[in-house]
Amino acid sequence: MSNVRSRFDELLEKANTLPLSPGVYLMRDKNGKIIYVGKSRKLKNRVSQYFQNNQKNVKTERMVRQIEDFDYILCRTEMEALTLENTLIKQHLPKYNIRLKDAKSYPYIKITAGEYPKIIYTRTRLSDNAKYFGPFSGTSTVFSVLDILHKSLGIPNCKRSFPKEIGKERPCIYYQMKQCCGVCTGRVSEEEYGALIRCATDILRGHTAGAIERLEEQMHTFAEEERFESAAKCRDTITALRNLNQKQHVVASPDTNMDVFALYSDDVFACVSVMYVRDGAVTDKADFLLENDVLTDSTALSAFLTEHYLRKDSIPKQIMLSFELEEDDQCLLEEFLTERAARKVSIKRPERGTYFALCKTVLENAEEKVRQSRLEVQKDDAVLFSLAELLALETIPERIEAYDISNIGNENITAGMVVFQNGKPKKSDYRLFGIQSVSRADDYASMREAITRRLKHLKEDQSGSFSEFPDLLLIDGGRGHVGVVREVLQREGLDIPVFGMVKDDYHKTRALCTEEQEINIAREKAIFMLIYKIQEEVHRFTVAQTTNAKRKTMKHSSLEKIEGIGAVKAKKLMGAMGTLAAIKKASAEELAAIGGITSADAQRIYNYFHPEHGEELSEE
Repeated sequence: MSNVRSRFDELLEKANTLPLSPGVYLMRDKNGKIIYVGKSRKLKNRVSQYFQNNQKNVKTERMVRQIEDFDYILCRTEMEALTLENTLIKQHLPKYNIRLKDAKSYPYIKITAGEYPKIIYTRTRLSDNAKYFGPFSGTSTVFSVLDILHKSLGIPNCKRSFPKEIGKERPCIYYQMKQCCGVCTGRVSEEEYGALIRCATDILRGHTAGAIERLEEQMHTFAEEERFESAAKCRDTITALRNLNQKQHVVASPDTNMDVFALYSDDVFACVSVMYVRDGAVTDKADFLLENDVLTDSTALSAFLTEHYLRKDSIPKQIMLSFELEEDDQCLLEEFLTERAARKVSIKRPERGTYFALCKTVLENAEEKVRQSRLEVQKDDAVLFSLAELLALETIPERIEAYDISNIGNENITAGMVVFQNGKPKKSDYRLFGIQSVSRADDYASMREAITRRLKHLKEDQSGSFSEFPDLLLIDGGRGHVGVVREVLQREGLDIPVFGMVKDDYHKTRALCTEEQEINIAREKAIFMLIYKIQEEVHRFTVAQTTNAKRKTMKHSSLEKIEGIGAVKAKKLMGAMGTLAAIKKASAEELAAIGGITSADAQRIYNYFHPEHGEELSEE
């Protein structure tokens, strides 16, 4: 304890030398790894707070005890510090910062560019002059919104390309059901279609009232011009949108646009929930379950909100919070959002009235999400506790690594490693080892190489998934496999429990084993299901990767039968043409245009694939 206090005194002394200016600070652990990134308008005041004897919550205290040193970067302005903080969090993924999942996995709604834009679902944002709306909380929300737009506005949902295919085919059933305006008939002008797209844009921005107002103006214009069919379409669309409004959960006055955030946290679990309110109605909601260790102080939450809105195209005028931000953090966040939205954005923490009630509702949602997560974790923990008890492990196996060997003949020998964290697959940590030291099918020698290489990473890597110490090793195999792995562990001076996953005569999970005994798991249903899941997953992963590698090798090796074509040129041919069939069909001139393929090579390849020049190459 005295050593810890001494280190805190040294860190406090260092913090007190910092300037009272904006900047970003980076907390490091004993291995030099960045575990937390924060920002402050006055670095000295903020950083020194961590090492003073003032009272801290459990999570902050836990993080502070891991700090061995800190760095800092001075910034000219608070806005610069905010931007740099966001960049560093993405770059280093610190353990104690709140991290949103990769933006690539969020769904968006896209309005394509062109004369007759389409409205589609996508997970990829491109620089293609299209309009993107989102990200949304899930695909169910996206498809619900798309269904409303297609049916209410009659925007086509087909694969036809307009105006190129106007009048070329008869209208589909959606036109007959009056769920499509029928661009393909040629009766919908570009101007009329553009009006529908503008209405869709208003709706996607949460302004249904604005869309109705726009349609009413257009309906009167069409009526005055005696374009009664177009006016009737506007009338029907207005009716559909008003019906939609009645179905939505109205929580505020019709002119209200805001996001409502709430945080529920205890010593272990935390969740931020948000409700998106547009035109007084709830249009979407999302829950962000935070990892156990992350901090939920003002700095961390303001960084979370910054990243949240960097991914959003629409920022409302008002943001309501159930939690309190420090004055500096709130002012800076308001300034950032105002600049990004190009209009005034205010952040408030209501203490009474309708908005306070809304915050309370969202807080209850966050609390319920935590409750559900706690039940799920407790269920997983119970299985892991039972497994630890059955195998006489000293600790609960939070990180389980499983290994399998796969080969096709004596080629493409591969070891697969899958990871289960707290009883669930952690696919980002899956790894493959292409076996290099074994020239023929030998499971024991292959396993020896794979485990040796894995443990080498464990000793040498200071960051990343390979630096994580496994609590339990499971090997797809019997006592011989366990013996090989134990031998490697002893040689490396490591004490990690290792068990084999034994299969029965039907290749199904039967038991776990050591070098001396088998441990029956058939009666322990929860344990059996976990081991079965792990064994099936490691086998699936390893075999799939081996098969893919073999398929590529077979194609390459077939090409290598041609005089003058080796592995390098075969790879270039496959990379350029994509398939063996495409290479067969290509002319000598097309083949010669591939980088690294000479005219003589091209002629030999062409001759090889034509009957008059010899037997055709099999695509097996």
